[in-house]
Amino acid sequence: MTIRTTRRTVLMGAAATLALPAYIRRANAETLLSVAGVHASPVENAWNSRIHLAMQKANDAEMIDYEFSEGVAATDYPRAMREYAESGVRLIWGESYAVEREAREVAADYPETAFLMGSSGQPQGDNFGVFGTRNHEAAYLAGMLAGHVSQTGVFGSVGGYPIPEVNLLINAYRLGVAQVNPDARFLNGFIGAWFDPAKAQEAAIAQIDQGADILFGERIGTADGARARGVKAIGSLIDYTPRYPDTVFANAIWNYGPTVEAIVADIRAGKPVGRDYTGYSFMAHGGNELVYVPQMVPEDAVPPMEAQRAAILSGEFEVPIDAAKPA
Repeated sequence: MTIRTTRRTVLMGAAATLALPAYIRRANAETLLSVAGVHASPVENAWNSRIHLAMQKANDAEMIDYEFSEGVAATDYPRAMREYAESGVRLIWGESYAVEREAREVAADYPETAFLMGSSGQPQGDNFGVFGTRNHEAAYLAGMLAGHVSQTGVFGSVGGYPIPEVNLLINAYRLGVAQVNPDARFLNGFIGAWFDPAKAQEAAIAQIDQGADILFGERIGTADGARARGVKAIGSLIDYTPRYPDTVFANAIWNYGPTVEAIVADIRAGKPVGRDYTGYSFMAHGGNELVYVPQMVPEDAVPPMEAQRAAILSGEFEVPIDAAKPA
């Protein structure tokens, strides 16, 4: 019998609350790959939700056996990783941005366990793989649409922290805007949090007060500010249109499924996972996509955007990656 766990767990106790019994782990090893997710934020957070959804889908497809913890503070993060490793989990997924040194130390102590970490750094050894968020291609295409939608020529964006993965996303959006409107003016704010919708809304309204009539929402809460002031917004990572049908006209979607499939295949094949899996988030692999509402976009904005999308998919055009902090 196979037991799958997708419970919501905030790590507070001993390893016994996380570990599957040894006989179940041995049974699972023959059919399913055991995966533990250590989420620093709630899984409702846009970024985490995309990974969580991909893991759940892989679990439901009987590719993996997924359990997770959420809301794990940086001070508890290494301990959570160690408890999962001690339990016999084959792959530990995590986000090491706030605990880079500690996460790498844990991985070095468990060479038989595979680790896949969101990181701005490089892979380490045979068992520490990394990935970065790359829905920048879709953000670029959304920017092209935004250049046609805006009436003021002022374009805002709200991010969490100015790390490379966030910077390159906002910069790609700006590049798409500039492709259509070279005279565009840009505003940006970082809220210093990964999940603080109220603060993101406040930052959005501040930019609207300075003339922005389109906001790129790298953080949840941006579209709330846009809706409150009657301007438009672009969603990032997930599809915000159902929640803001009159506000969000485009979304730069991130699909994590190709990354999950890639590392699971490597583990099953006995290959080292100490490599960079970021490439699986590119559009050519299905790792990101643009979705938009045609009725909210000028008709003449669509053909040039679709032509550029085709060029990205064919490899004829690469969206530049600019990880510098947006001005």
